[in-house]
Amino acid sequence: MCLNSLIKKREVIEQKIDGMVIYKLFIKKTISMDFIKTTDTTTGEEVQLSFKDYGKGRPVVLIHGWPLSKEMWEYQIEDLLNAGFRVIKYDRRGFGKSSKPWSSYDYDTLTADLNTIMEELDLKDAVLVGFSMGGGEAVRYLSKYGSNRVSKLVLISAVTPYLQKTNDNQEGAPAEVFEEMMTQMKKDRIAFLDDFGKKFFGVTHLNHPVSSPLLDYYRMLASVAAPRATQQCALAFASTDFRSDVKAITIPTLIIHGDDDQTVPIKVSGNRTAQMMPDAQYEVYEGAPHGLFYTHREQLNDDLISFCKAV
Repeated sequence: MCLNSLIKKREVIEQKIDGMVIYKLFIKKTISMDFIKTTDTTTGEEVQLSFKDYGKGRPVVLIHGWPLSKEMWEYQIEDLLNAGFRVIKYDRRGFGKSSKPWSSYDYDTLTADLNTIMEELDLKDAVLVGFSMGGGEAVRYLSKYGSNRVSKLVLISAVTPYLQKTNDNQEGAPAEVFEEMMTQMKKDRIAFLDDFGKKFFGVTHLNHPVSSPLLDYYRMLASVAAPRATQQCALAFASTDFRSDVKAITIPTLIIHGDDDQTVPIKVSGNRTAQMMPDAQYEVYEGAPHGLFYTHREQLNDDLISFCKAV
């Protein structure tokens, strides 16, 4: 790595020793060993966000879904890098290798974490890619922080615009659905994750789009999350109203959803989001379940790359 690139990321102090210029490099306090530090504005607690930053070119920021981690993007990373993009993935607080505080799992706080990633890495002309719960962070980021650093948006199997049924959101799912999820998580979280993973990928007695070892792997990724974070984030994506955030988006947007998504049904999410964004590109994947990032990975990667490359 050349000195100029190091200077951009670190503080450099020049010292002359025996006529030679010696450069001492000090890593900034906020970035260290693939972690970005932030401070919880409510509790004052330090939170470390685990991230990976690969390649060069236009930044593509991958925001993972619930209850997984940044490792869910395994089958997208290489294709995006080979297409000439810089790829950043990170673990939401409470998940993967990031810190696991007890509280502050609301979308405003989660979006503030995303903003910290954007600012500390000084990302510009970026494409935000939000999967499932991550779609909420992506649209809330744009409404709170604007699009100065972001030029395009991709929503994949996203929870937008509003999942839970209320008096003014009759298209949503009944609150009892999410209450039952909480009950099962508290009773036996790993058993819940095991059943959830099968529905997530559309596994039935007759249909096995993922292998048993791979299902076990994704269950392991989900089990690493803090139980508290798993529960609180489920409440957040169920009860957060993103309708005003979605309507405020003005940048080019690609919406992708499977028509056989049993986790975030297309009728209450993808279709409604697309209706609110008539200028968006809307791709419906026939027969695709929620976890289409694996089951339909070739189609997804082609669509992602084409959209990110388009002028």
